[in-house]
Amino acid sequence: MVPPLRTNSCETGKAGPELRVVAIGGGTGLSTLLKGLKGYVMTPALATAGQPTIRELIGVVTVSDDGGSSGRLRKEFNMLPPGDVRNCIVALSEDEALLSKLFQHRFQKGSGLEGHSFGNLFLAALTSITGDFAEAVRLSCEILLTRGHIYPATMSSVELEALLEDGTRVRGETKITASKGKIRELVLVPADVEPLSQTLEAIATADLITIGPGSLFTSLIPNLLVRGIPEAIAESHAIKMFVCNLMTQVNESLSLSASEHIRALNDHAGVQLFDYALLNGKSASPEMQAKYALEGASQIVIDLEAIEGLGVIPVLGDYLEEGEVARHATDRVAHDMMALMAQAPDRRTIRS
Repeated sequence: MVPPLRTNSCETGKAGPELRVVAIGGGTGLSTLLKGLKGYVMTPALATAGQPTIRELIGVVTVSDDGGSSGRLRKEFNMLPPGDVRNCIVALSEDEALLSKLFQHRFQKGSGLEGHSFGNLFLAALTSITGDFAEAVRLSCEILLTRGHIYPATMSSVELEALLEDGTRVRGETKITASKGKIRELVLVPADVEPLSQTLEAIATADLITIGPGSLFTSLIPNLLVRGIPEAIAESHAIKMFVCNLMTQVNESLSLSASEHIRALNDHAGVQLFDYALLNGKSASPEMQAKYALEGASQIVIDLEAIEGLGVIPVLGDYLEEGEVARHATDRVAHDMMALMAQAPDRRTIRS
């Protein structure tokens, strides 16, 4: 694990560097990471602690979901899917009391309401009122007093199409997730969609860019297929970190090692992306391993030499938190990210 930050008592009152952070992903992985990073967004108490703080926190979220509540709203209202965006807004909210619980409330019955979350309906209503999904997201962030901003990866309506190893093509995120074949390549349909100008600006001025955790082919790679995003990441002077998943995922990443995750991201981006990879070095309990084995999944193999061969510095940590499923211990991941930034190499400038 990265050594803990050391702050000398004589430095009390000295502000640490203030970072601009862009976290890219989707699904529960991005919202989990944002929840941990939120604790470093600058407050008066943190400003005098002599440690790095976050001046600006941006989440860039994939918008290719076509299932569940999001998929229904997407089809019925011709809007972008709100589910992943909603989760990130809640993760960044000032507190997780009534308003955030309200946004996550899912209706269990009711004609037309069953299966929808209130937050999805709220975003749909705001999109209808403003005529702009990005503006609806911005207003929702204001209402929940988020400690950061959320940008959709693109404002265009997109679908995913996967080319499988047997030559079969599968269209749509839900069908891709349910397919049995190994994915060789992923494309967006249409292919020439553009990102928000705010996203490119945030990437260009970032001190830290993160990708992951999240489903490799349906949460992470889709962001890198939006025209201009991978090029902006490559040109940015930010430190770039990959947060590797804990477990393989059925029909998406079975048998893929940590280095193969990185290679797939690089291949789809068309550029070398990462300086560091944060990797879980803790073994799951026998019970958790058995639970995942029932669906053919297991812990991701951490192949350190292969990762280093890609020019990426591996960082091992205790990032596994067990509950109903295996989740990242978001506080420990965020801590190690900030510790790495405190030791950032001289080749880059941290703004303070």
